Amino acid sequence: MSVTAMTASRSAAPTTSNHWIYNPRWDLIFISFSVVLVPVPYLIWILMKDVLRVESDFGRQAVNLLIAALIGGPHMYATFTRTALDTDFREHYAGFVRSSIIIPLIVITLALTNLTLLLTIFFFWASIHVLHQILFVVEAYKKKGGRALKIPLSPLSRAIDYAVVLTSLYPIAAYRLAITQDFAIGPNNLNDVIPAFFEQPWVVYAAGAAFGLSLIAFLAKSVIELRQGTAHLPKIIFISLTAAASFIVPALGNLDTAFQGMNVWHSFQYLALTWYINRLRADRGDLRRTPLVQRISADGKAKIYYGFNLALTFGAVIIIGIVFLILHFGVGGKWSEASYAIETSYYIGVLSFLWIHYYHDHFLFTQAESVLP
Repeated sequence: MSVTAMTASRSAAPTTSNHWIYNPRWDLIFISFSVVLVPVPYLIWILMKDVLRVESDFGRQAVNLLIAALIGGPHMYATFTRTALDTDFREHYAGFVRSSIIIPLIVITLALTNLTLLLTIFFFWASIHVLHQILFVVEAYKKKGGRALKIPLSPLSRAIDYAVVLTSLYPIAAYRLAITQDFAIGPNNLNDVIPAFFEQPWVVYAAGAAFGLSLIAFLAKSVIELRQGTAHLPKIIFISLTAAASFIVPALGNLDTAFQGMNVWHSFQYLALTWYINRLRADRGDLRRTPLVQRISADGKAKIYYGFNLALTFGAVIIIGIVFLILHFGVGGKWSEASYAIETSYYIGVLSFLWIHYYHDHFLFTQAESVLP
């Protein structure tokens, strides 16, 4: 991951008059224009399959592992620099942190008994989590815009922004669930576990109408704001790119790899946002009781911050390896197929921590004021 923009000079430090989250260059590179990362996993998979002649499913799993190692894992563990590794957070929300242990137990149980159900829950929770982060960024822009540009935070404006973001992912996804019924994550078809009630044409019409109306309202609102001189351009750019990417991605053939593209973009944003928020906390002295996080969050320490989260990721790889050996060679000598062992151990090792990350972020994403200096 490039850290050039993340390690912006002190002269570009955020001020209360800045309506970008950090500054224009940083926001565009790490938040909005990083949308160019979305097609990268899919293109790598196509290259492996069509040019290098790698077997399709092996290529899919290879892309998953590559993304998990380089960016998905680091973004996941970055959460814990604001929760489990933060002394003040652990003390103030002790019950919340302790309750997280339930999540790995659920993941392990489902991975061993009903992997399709596990992946169905994963897809829907992942989509909600990605959308929740997008809403967090939108709300952060609103707070920065409201402070710097004195733009009123209209409930109607907020509702329209939220609506176009929340509905953009589902029209084509609903079509694939209800009409073509080929909504599969790897070898697991989600139609096998989704209630038949949702596999009806009305779901497609409802999803399409919801997005269409939201998009019309968003475009009309943006035009009015531009004419009135109250438009918050960073927010409009971000929402527009998000809605476009979310709408298109479910149309791709290999949904597992296609959604990895959204995961890469989401993770890239998340790493940058968490570093920035931690840097603000360090500057305010909020991390005095958590010296490790304070050190890796200081100005100019972005590489160390990323390296720390990367190291935690490789720790998870060891866990995945141990689970694979147990599943493949079995307890008491019972052997299982290597493909099953790889798939199951990957999801146990990744989703156990990933779902805790989701769980913690549903709390953190309610605190958009964390981006304010």
